[in-house]
Amino acid sequence: MVGRVGTGPAGAESLDLLEVHRFPNRPVRLAEGLRWDVLGLYAGVVDGLRAAGPVDSVGIDSWAVDHGLLDADGTLLGNPAHYRDGRTEGVAEKVWARVPAAELYAVTGIQYAPFNTLYQLVAAQGTAGLAAARRLLLIPDLIAYWLTGRQGTELTNASTTQLIDPRTGDWARDVAARLGIDLTLFPPLRRPGDPAGTLLPHVREATGLPGPVPVTTVASHDTASAVAAVPATGGGRFAYICTGTWSLVGLELDAPVLSEASRTANFTNELGLDGTVRYLRNIMGLWLLQECLREWGSPELAPLLRDAAGQPPLRSVVDAGDPVFLAPGRMPGRIADACRATGQPVPSTRAEIARCILDSLALAHRLAVEDAQRLADHPVDVVHVVGGGARNALLCQLTADACGLPVIAGPAEAAALGNVLVQARAGGLVGDRPAMRRLLARTQPLTRYEPTGDRTAWDAAARRMLHRPTITS
Repeated sequence: MVGRVGTGPAGAESLDLLEVHRFPNRPVRLAEGLRWDVLGLYAGVVDGLRAAGPVDSVGIDSWAVDHGLLDADGTLLGNPAHYRDGRTEGVAEKVWARVPAAELYAVTGIQYAPFNTLYQLVAAQGTAGLAAARRLLLIPDLIAYWLTGRQGTELTNASTTQLIDPRTGDWARDVAARLGIDLTLFPPLRRPGDPAGTLLPHVREATGLPGPVPVTTVASHDTASAVAAVPATGGGRFAYICTGTWSLVGLELDAPVLSEASRTANFTNELGLDGTVRYLRNIMGLWLLQECLREWGSPELAPLLRDAAGQPPLRSVVDAGDPVFLAPGRMPGRIADACRATGQPVPSTRAEIARCILDSLALAHRLAVEDAQRLADHPVDVVHVVGGGARNALLCQLTADACGLPVIAGPAEAAALGNVLVQARAGGLVGDRPAMRRLLARTQPLTRYEPTGDRTAWDAAARRMLHRPTITS
């Protein structure tokens, strides 16, 4: 994983993106568990702002759920825990004993994931760090605090904590009280477009930026920014797949879907730009392939994908939502084990394993798109693939084939573009959300993939899946 700083000149008829700095984002394994090097990330941000030169605004987005704890002086209490750390194992049962899973979903609309902030905070109860904490800042809010000296909790990211009621856009206070979670740890909620402060004098000195430089609250959960940058111009009949380390597959809705059927299908209701709901399912995504590449010594991707395209389709598939694939390490072996356990041919070569992963992701995309339409009673005509996976032509074509729907791929840098567009809109440079999407469609390179082949093979593969993404209480 990497952090990036880019500049995005934007106007009513123009939108561009230029990466000016890239820096490592390496988790660190300590005796107490897996942690983020958040000071290294902040240093990378400062270096990037120096490389960017004069800017009109700064906005920050990142991954969700993880956070830093601050003491009464505003000092960070240790490195933030990584969501792949094992400290939340077994915590869900403790939570559900106090707030049953069905009731928790009916209030928060968030799918079960062991790393949700709610479970992290319950896991931390009784620790010295949480006892000393007086503030909790989600990762992009923590970076913004260090840049500006001002604290806030951005709403789209807060909605992933499983502590927000998506019907009201406010805290689920009864849930928090029953679980012993102190909501006063969180600073006041902010919404995309709200001012988040200006760069502190020592930050301007370190970056060489002339002041004042405003920091604008954006949709700080990177998926919220990416969905804001879906170039859908034909109305609301579209599904999206935000692809990268994760695949986030779903719909943009006006209201949450809080039914029991939605809970058992493991769909989540996260908040998006302008009060919309990101109704989606989390799938493990290209993490599976990234981990294999790391295990293999980081070979070039393009030749591997060419070889994978020549492999027999749907020979073996795995459940891309299975928690067995969550932790890092030994991914090729775990994929082989999963195929062996389900009586399928065991992929052995790199090309066979890569094809198994991509077929499995395309199949998981299909199941999520179908389930979302059914559960939300919201049919779609097209699937938009945004994020890094939009560059993967094989994955995009397989997704079109699996779904039986056209796929429009791009932009690959959707999260960064969504970030820029919210800043530009706050500055009066672009119009409303439909205008933002029309601008994206005019200015960004997009590729259309039409379904090919016989869908019966995909139908059979869907029936073969032994596990659908479900949650039990």
